[in-house]
Amino acid sequence: MNYKHISCIFLLLLFVVHTSFAQTNRRVYPIAFYNLENLYDPVKDSTINDDEFTPKGANTWTEAKYQQKIKNMARAIRAIGSPSSSLGPIALGVAEIENRRVLEDLTRDPQLRELGLKIVHHDSPDRRGVDVGFLYNPEFFTPFNDKVHPFNLPENPGFKTRDQLLVSGTIAGDTVHIIVNHWPSRYGNKSSELREFAAGITKGICDSLYRENPEAKIIIMGDLNDDPKDKSVREVLQAKKNPQDVPAQGLYNTMWKFYDKGIGSLGYQGQWNLFDQIIISRPLLDNKNKGLRFVKAEIFNRDFLVQQEGRNKGYPHRTFSGGVFINGYSDHFPTLIYLVK
Repeated sequence: MNYKHISCIFLLLLFVVHTSFAQTNRRVYPIAFYNLENLYDPVKDSTINDDEFTPKGANTWTEAKYQQKIKNMARAIRAIGSPSSSLGPIALGVAEIENRRVLEDLTRDPQLRELGLKIVHHDSPDRRGVDVGFLYNPEFFTPFNDKVHPFNLPENPGFKTRDQLLVSGTIAGDTVHIIVNHWPSRYGNKSSELREFAAGITKGICDSLYRENPEAKIIIMGDLNDDPKDKSVREVLQAKKNPQDVPAQGLYNTMWKFYDKGIGSLGYQGQWNLFDQIIISRPLLDNKNKGLRFVKAEIFNRDFLVQQEGRNKGYPHRTFSGGVFINGYSDHFPTLIYLVK
């Protein structure tokens, strides 16, 4: 065989590999979560405590600042998943949004308009007025049901926080159930008990879905205000660190390996936390099935989302620093997983 023949075979192999990768890439589905850090519109809402995010409030939150925040968040969302996928997130859970209007403004931004993202949103009873929400690309995700699960603490019925949002739909013909969370903050001495109660709600949703279908494909996502090792996640949800340890009808924490390496989704006082977690059910780990399966997870900490100077250098490039508007994005990085079929 001469050099010319070898060259032709090599070029043919390159073509086959490239074609195979391109076909595989078209079947990669990024699914993400992003805390949008106080995405309020500048209009005063008399039903919630949003004073600081009004033109006369502490943040002098004007229409111009709001529109810049929308532009920045749209840029970040459009980039999620690149370069592994050019689709953008086909399903995106979000937290710290004031209302449906901010999601509508976000999806209408020129950077996202081409994706045609649709919205699932319900107002929650949170006193600050922040909700969770869900955006999806209808070309790849088809919802057929959504439901809110409220946080009703029997011994403290006056405590109000975000509802948990369950969205069920299909991706590439497979049914997937996505639970979007924003668990109670770490404010107060007994706040861990509140997050453990929230974890119990999430676990109850999963158990119910598993009862209906023992092979249910479930994705839990959200700002849990706890790390993977904390009781709410490790004991109440029983989300495992290693795939091989996940029992039937169990859960796998796709973010734990990052946490063990000191990689976080937000930083505070010199320490990284990984509150923004994505946890999946065992059927998504099955490499033998012909349906959707998990291939990898990622903390989307691209350079443009990182503070490049000052005391918060290396942390997420947030909207405000020391009460000053610094035209950033969020104090959290997005997190995501990739599914393939």
